[in-house]
Amino acid sequence: MSVVEWGVNLIIWVISSTGYLGIIFWMALESACVPIPSEIIMPFSGFLVNEGRFTLLGITLAGTLGSLIGSLGAYWAGKRFGREVLLKHGKYLMITEEHLDKADEWFEKYGEAAVFFGRMTPIVRTFISLPAGIAEMDLKKFAIYTTIGSLPWCFLLGYIGIVMGEHWESIVAYFHILDVVVLVGMAALGIWYYVKMKRMKSDGKKESA
Repeated sequence: MSVVEWGVNLIIWVISSTGYLGIIFWMALESACVPIPSEIIMPFSGFLVNEGRFTLLGITLAGTLGSLIGSLGAYWAGKRFGREVLLKHGKYLMITEEHLDKADEWFEKYGEAAVFFGRMTPIVRTFISLPAGIAEMDLKKFAIYTTIGSLPWCFLLGYIGIVMGEHWESIVAYFHILDVVVLVGMAALGIWYYVKMKRMKSDGKKESA
């Protein structure tokens, strides 16, 4: 059995044994920068909805709560220790400079809104809380954006697990494609926002002339 298979089986066993608490636990770890795929946690939970163990609303709320808890932990770590300490010791949690650079780039580009959009974007969703903490983003705003960004993501993954039923594992391979689609969509949104702001500035200059 490979390490990946062992990890997947552990996730499944914990959720099966502890119910909603297991979902909260794993999603909290995933949002606290531990590389545990929500693409396994939530679809399997959706499969258990078909088995009568959970409800879609229940797993969505549990996943969102776990995401918020883990994100608050990562936010605190970013605020307390800063980038240099995280780079030095983050390797033990598989936090790399590339991960932080990508999250930093998003935060600098989209500001506080990056916390919302980042929750639905590959790689970024796991690490976006760190630059938010480093930048000392308002905690209340951070919690709100994290919650409303995590909610649709957890719902979508859980619903797909319900639709796929016992074949829920087969969707994992397709999430690489979904990640690309999301990235393209977010890039398009960024371009649109940039063009809009540029036009507004241009119109403002014309009016003042």
